[in-house]
Amino acid sequence: MGVGCMVDSCRECDHCRAGLEPYCRVGHVRTYNDTGRDGQPTLGGYSEKIVVDEAYVVRIPDALPLRTAAPLLCAGITMYSPLRHWKAGADKSVAIVGFGGLGHVGVPIAAALGAPPTVLDLTLDRRDDAMRRGARDYRVTTDPATFTDLAGTFDLIVSTAPANLDYEALLELLTLDGTFVNLGVPKKPISVDVFSLLYNRRSMAGTLVGGIQETQEMLDFCAEHEIAAEVEVIKADQIDAAFDRLAAGDVRYRFVIDISTMAAD
Repeated sequence: MGVGCMVDSCRECDHCRAGLEPYCRVGHVRTYNDTGRDGQPTLGGYSEKIVVDEAYVVRIPDALPLRTAAPLLCAGITMYSPLRHWKAGADKSVAIVGFGGLGHVGVPIAAALGAPPTVLDLTLDRRDDAMRRGARDYRVTTDPATFTDLAGTFDLIVSTAPANLDYEALLELLTLDGTFVNLGVPKKPISVDVFSLLYNRRSMAGTLVGGIQETQEMLDFCAEHEIAAEVEVIKADQIDAAFDRLAAGDVRYRFVIDISTMAAD
């Protein structure tokens, strides 16, 4: 069994009843760095043990090894939910900005949905990995030709970059009625020239993770299509060093903590 990004919500509002617990009108309870309904802090993956209501637990298919399934409960559903909501499929042209902890999972999910994506990243360092995991194309955003060649191309762009981007340039890559979905959280407010939205009737959106039912759907989908995160398993005494490496971009592509080392360390 597995626990995702949340462990509770009001369960009574229209959003909760519709399976959209992350958008609970009262507010959902995050698995970590939050306060539960009992007033106690939630510690998530940094806990030796966790008690969760059965309504917020999902079944991990036997085909998914636990070490590679763990990041799917965060990165997997974060990518799966917008790709499904905006109907990524064979009739859609999709791009993913950033090939990292989120993007490396989003690429094979989009490909399995019938929409092998184009990856837009800062450098070519991860091109081979992206193509191996199902990307249709890989372009660098530092090359002006990328924006000339791909102008008006995409129905959907999903950005995983936690930084302020050249949103006007990226919006220009959308076709008529295209949507730019922002998953990354930049440090500064987003600023966009409204004409970038008016032309081609473009939309700019954001999304949280999916609900419990959709998380289960995502896990079953990944098991069926043999999609898993690429991980490096670390011990509890390596967590601080892992944070430093994460900040430096030195991880391919998710760290997973071996909780059997928690008590000993």
